[in-house]
Amino acid sequence: MPEARTDSYRGAVRDALALAMRADANVILMGEDIGEAGGVFKQTEGLFAEFGAARVIDTPISESGAFGIAVGAAMTGLRPVFEVMFGDFITLVMDQLVNQAAKVHYMSAGAMRAPLVLRTAVGIGASLGPQHSQSLHAWAAHVPGLKVVLPADPADAKGLMMAAIDDDNPVVFIEDRNLYTLKGPVPEGPYRVPFGQAAVKRPGRDLSVIATGRMVSIALAAAERAAAQGIEAEIVDPRTLVPLDVATLVRSVQKTGRALVVDGGARAFGAGAEIAATLAEEAFDWLDAPVRRLGAADLPVPFNANLESLILPDARGLAQAMIALVRG
Repeated sequence: MPEARTDSYRGAVRDALALAMRADANVILMGEDIGEAGGVFKQTEGLFAEFGAARVIDTPISESGAFGIAVGAAMTGLRPVFEVMFGDFITLVMDQLVNQAAKVHYMSAGAMRAPLVLRTAVGIGASLGPQHSQSLHAWAAHVPGLKVVLPADPADAKGLMMAAIDDDNPVVFIEDRNLYTLKGPVPEGPYRVPFGQAAVKRPGRDLSVIATGRMVSIALAAAERAAAQGIEAEIVDPRTLVPLDVATLVRSVQKTGRALVVDGGARAFGAGAEIAATLAEEAFDWLDAPVRRLGAADLPVPFNANLESLILPDARGLAQAMIALVRG
């Protein structure tokens, strides 16, 4: 393991991009305001100065057209990292993502591929309203041919981004903007986290909490609250939805006998539902209670800060759900 330094989530992703671009001239960045402006959340700051306009490309405000160019660039030998400023706006690139990038390898019998990364910022918070706060990663996970990544901390953000750029498949890389200032140890230099390897972020004996993205931090805080009540929760971060490390999730449930799945997207028909169904099928013989799932309320996200705070489970509510699942 390389030596580590403290960095922010945002800085870790930026470091991954810089390292990949220095190592491979085919890696380019595309997106709105990512050049001299450094990104709307400063997530590409400094890259334009180092690599110039030919490799850090400001696109027009036309996600559909610009992403189509990125798909074509990937099919002809480049490795674009295309930024969609807000996750809500992946609605504008869905035809190119779903019907072109995800399928070209299959439709060409392996003769063509689209090695690109679509990175986007999601997350409820800051009163950005219903059109800038959605987490639509379950949409991408539903499409064969796409890989879907949700880093929860700085080290994983760097390692998963470097792995995503290396991958010969199209990867949807979900960054929760509420995590951009989160700091933690990050390995120096090139570092990769393999896809399909979940991480046990906290061991426990009483229940398994499968948490994605930002919900990992909330689950860890909730586990401390539950521990004060004598409940020891094991927190497992899948890290990638596609591929999903079912084996690690099942092993955790075999140990604890209970499972609670918490995801930042809307609860209905979401990633949490898929994980819960998988555990019900694969770990049924070890379950002492039905699998429970929590997610965002099935509502448009309000602008009002007080109402917005009610949309996602917080640490207190999640701890109560943990205790209720164990104690009935």
